[in-house]
Amino acid sequence: MTQSTVLVVDDDLTVRDVVRRYLELAGHRVALADNGEDALAWIAEHDPDLVVLDLMLPGIDGLEVCRRLRQTSGVPVVMLTALGEEENRIAGLQLGADDYVTKPFSPRELALRVSSVLRRSGGSAPATDVVDGDLRLDAGARRATLAGAELPLTTREFDLLTFLMTHPGEAFTREQLLEKVWGWDFGDQSTVTVHVRRLREKIEKAPAKPARIATVWGVGYRYDRA
Repeated sequence: MTQSTVLVVDDDLTVRDVVRRYLELAGHRVALADNGEDALAWIAEHDPDLVVLDLMLPGIDGLEVCRRLRQTSGVPVVMLTALGEEENRIAGLQLGADDYVTKPFSPRELALRVSSVLRRSGGSAPATDVVDGDLRLDAGARRATLAGAELPLTTREFDLLTFLMTHPGEAFTREQLLEKVWGWDFGDQSTVTVHVRRLREKIEKAPAKPARIATVWGVGYRYDRA
């Protein structure tokens, strides 16, 4: 089995060392960076399978690193955020981060989150392609196209869209989507809200009046076929 390469970006030497050891124990190759500029340069040259990204970095902060990454790359990003940084966490998700872990965190939990995101990005797609009008999901390539144009979806966005499209007409709560798509038994349900908003911006003609991903008031969301 091919090892995944994970870049850990954090300016705290202790955090980098602990995360590196746990990720290596989980079978990953690990590279380290302590600032945003070095991280972006390393990613451009080496194309890692996943980035663990602290939001509070010297110089270019984690939010800016994530924003620049999403201009050119769909590499999965797991954010590290401090307990009181809810606004930054939501901003990171809006910029395209796939997951987050709140400091102080369990290194074992982080390693499990990393493995979960890598597993999904590596091929937990449905057995067949999913088509709804001009929206198509290519299972094998984990690509989505709208009217023939490829959609720049992150790993979690692809997973969420796949789940909804393969369960048309069914309403799911945010809690259920966290469990089914993220694999979380508990967590911040605003994560789902942010990802739904990002998907609407990419697949809906009028995101403010969505025709495909409907809000079911008092419940959650439902996918309506075109």
